[in-house]
Amino acid sequence: MKKVSIKFLGASGTVTGSKFYLETPELNIMIDCGMFQGLKELRKKNWEPLTIDASKVDVVLLTHGHLDHTGYLPRLVKEGFKGDIIGTYPTLSVARVILLDSAKIQEEQAKKANEEGFSKHPKALPFYNILEAEKTIKLFSGRKRDEWIQLSENIRFKYRYNGHIIGSTFIELEIFGKMFVFSGDIGRLNDELLMPPERPEWADYLFLESTYGNKLHPKENITAILSDLVQKTINDRGTLIIPSFAVERLQLLMFLFWDLYKKNKIPNIPIFIDSPMGSNVLDVFEQYTDWHKLSQSDFNAMCNHFTIISSYADTWKTIDDPRPKIVIAGSGMVTGGRVLTYLKQLIDEPKTRVLLVGYQAEGTRGRQLLEGTHELKLFGKYYPVKASIHFIESLSAHADQAELLHFIDGIKNTPENVFLIHGEPGALDAFKVKIRDTKGWDCHIPKLEETIDLLI
Repeated sequence: MKKVSIKFLGASGTVTGSKFYLETPELNIMIDCGMFQGLKELRKKNWEPLTIDASKVDVVLLTHGHLDHTGYLPRLVKEGFKGDIIGTYPTLSVARVILLDSAKIQEEQAKKANEEGFSKHPKALPFYNILEAEKTIKLFSGRKRDEWIQLSENIRFKYRYNGHIIGSTFIELEIFGKMFVFSGDIGRLNDELLMPPERPEWADYLFLESTYGNKLHPKENITAILSDLVQKTINDRGTLIIPSFAVERLQLLMFLFWDLYKKNKIPNIPIFIDSPMGSNVLDVFEQYTDWHKLSQSDFNAMCNHFTIISSYADTWKTIDDPRPKIVIAGSGMVTGGRVLTYLKQLIDEPKTRVLLVGYQAEGTRGRQLLEGTHELKLFGKYYPVKASIHFIESLSAHADQAELLHFIDGIKNTPENVFLIHGEPGALDAFKVKIRDTKGWDCHIPKLEETIDLLI
């Protein structure tokens, strides 16, 4: 018998901060290494040192490039990690963009807080800086999907496609003959840009995301909703602001608006893409065409339909542009990025529309807007919310309950343990009951910092 200890360092009892640490007789492995987002008490945990010795981590395996799966990497390196950070090639390309952009934003926000005095600390510091992000990126080591990769004598793993964003995978990790499956974030079955997720066939130990474990995405008429919002924006000579995640969501929105225009469903309204990170991710889509559905010619035609903003000066020119317009800007949960500048200037105007697309975590400005807040705190000041707020849930890149069940329906055996992760308490509890009723599997909902020892 061999002992494998699993420490749940993030995304346990909550959605973000994905970090799962496995101590085995041969290697110590970290699956994902993300930042907490959302509630203040969770964000504060980012600043606390890990409860493990980072220098003893041998390797990090990434499921995909999102900040809540990669954003802690520079801190891990700062705490002493020196091993390889392994991901698929597009995942590492996305992670590189996200880490550098995140570091830049954190440096800018710390500088602004110090200059304008709205930090509660004597001196505001970035969570990590650009130099620390660059040092981390030097440890990146790319791998192909669908190939077994030997990590040690009795440990190997394979990346398998699971939709969600470009490069995203679930991990099949075989340890002394036992199969550990880490789902990562599972994508949609019918995505406009990405192929359907593949499914595991065997899992002795299953680590399953549960973000929408208690929900089915509504069957919304996206074409009608977007067309209506565009027409009303034109009629009011207003601005439609869409906070967007830079990876996959931005590209999906671009595709949808381009497709609507191509089919004469909307007029040729100016559409601005103000997400430096999102623009860089477009390069990843162009480079890795076998990871998505768009042909090279369609991709080029789509990109040519939009005005890509690069400089902050152009952000202000766009705000001052009197024409009715659409602005798609980061970030998706309104936690940072260029969208804050647009909202600061335009959130108090009734002719402004804000369209939220996809999941809004607890404690984020996006969730506040969704729940009808009358004011929004931006850069240390409160602004009245007079804009109308709209929401399209079905554009989420996360599988809903039915799609999560479809993912595990491919598993031929009964897992020895199922761990439900990446969910808020209500979603986790509901999904636990649903899996027990439909599959007969008992599930465990691990707590943050919980350690479980397995004998295999």
